[in-house]
Amino acid sequence: MGIYFRERKKIGKNSWLNFSRSGASASTKVGPLTINSRGGVWVKLPGGLNYRGRWK
Repeated sequence: MGIYFRERKKIGKNSWLNFSRSGASASTKVGPLTINSRGGVWVKLPGGLNYRGRWK
């Protein structure tokens, strides 16, 4: 496990700009689903579980 940098700036009710060492991206949340501009998908599942994957 290493040290990483990430910063988030809220730009709307359910939208963020994300900044990290590898660059910037945008993300938006629709219900239990969060999608970012680099193809990442996060889904909140019942029981406190989460799924993280790719859509591209």
